[in-house]
Amino acid sequence: MESIVIGLILFPAVISGNLNYVLDTKYINVPLDHFSFANNLTFKLRYLVNDTYHVERGPIFFYTGNEGDINLFAQNTGFMFDIAPYFNALIVFAEHRYYGTSLPFGNLSYTSPKYLGYLSSGQALADYVYLINDLQNRYATKELWKVPVVAFGGSYGGMLSAWLRMKYPSSVVGAIASSAPIWQFKDLTPCENFNRIVTNVFEGFGGEKCSRTIKNSWNAIRSVTKDDTGKVMLSKLWNLCTPLKTKDDIDNIIDWLTNVYTDLAMANYPYPVNFLAPLPAYPVREFCNRIQQNSYDYKNDTDILNSLGKALQVYTNYTKTTNCTNTVADNLGDSGWNFQACTEMIMPMCSTDLDMFENNDWDFKKYSDDCFTKEGVRPRSEDVPILEYGGKF
Repeated sequence: MESIVIGLILFPAVISGNLNYVLDTKYINVPLDHFSFANNLTFKLRYLVNDTYHVERGPIFFYTGNEGDINLFAQNTGFMFDIAPYFNALIVFAEHRYYGTSLPFGNLSYTSPKYLGYLSSGQALADYVYLINDLQNRYATKELWKVPVVAFGGSYGGMLSAWLRMKYPSSVVGAIASSAPIWQFKDLTPCENFNRIVTNVFEGFGGEKCSRTIKNSWNAIRSVTKDDTGKVMLSKLWNLCTPLKTKDDIDNIIDWLTNVYTDLAMANYPYPVNFLAPLPAYPVREFCNRIQQNSYDYKNDTDILNSLGKALQVYTNYTKTTNCTNTVADNLGDSGWNFQACTEMIMPMCSTDLDMFENNDWDFKKYSDDCFTKEGVRPRSEDVPILEYGGKF
């Protein structure tokens, strides 16, 4: 069996897929605005606790929740449960404000920027510090007045765990940040890098035919759907819940496909998961296998889209229980993340001939205009996280 080394301790490598972790649900009242004394409003922040392995003086393993219901992350972060017995650790998963049930204004939370304005990484980090302080006081002992806390997180949650350690070193002694794109901001990382990495995953697990099919599909979609007959044809071919009718519908399905390929790469685990969607082990390989099984003409748009439609069922209907393909589903906490992506999380991304995505330049003005149209806000600048947490230096 392979092993993992952390510090001076050797752990057996455990693959934790599809296990059911039991956690107690708790709440704490936190300030709505940690950085102003203009009001004393509070709201209930949800967090989950597992004390199975905890003994007195044991540390706290603290997951910095990201853009979604905290239960999703708690059931898909087995590493914390795998190593907790070796440290006698208390496991805590904190929910990010505005996601799951941690809604500061209840049903009004997403109705306007007036209410959404308290959604930011800075406010979320302050929530976590507030909760950590409460936990440290609760589990303090005479011998250990301040219980050590290690932050954990993945993706945006990993960014938060890294920033928590950087900005509040007195609250956490360390952080494990997995796949945390803290440099995916202006002038820190070339905008094409992310899409090239996703492309490499598809080529690595499915070969060049797989990525070439996807690359060819963008022109095929645009060409076939130029008229209403083509829109009806593609809607039926892919069994779409909402038929394609307008140019905006075509743009939206292009965006949806881009997200699907990214999700498949991010969830390309060696075991089945139910995180972003019910997926098999190595879903990219399964997706590409379905393309490989089909013989088709690279120059025939219908052939390309038919082959791609069969492969997409790995993501949309692997369980064979869905009646149609929903391309407007709320993936994790899309509503909240879209707002954050239009305020502080401006991550420049672009596509070129060297990746499998539709070619797109990074255009900050267009991005800002789209944000204003969809979210009613404009980014202040592309540099907010760099100014707040630092860049490479």
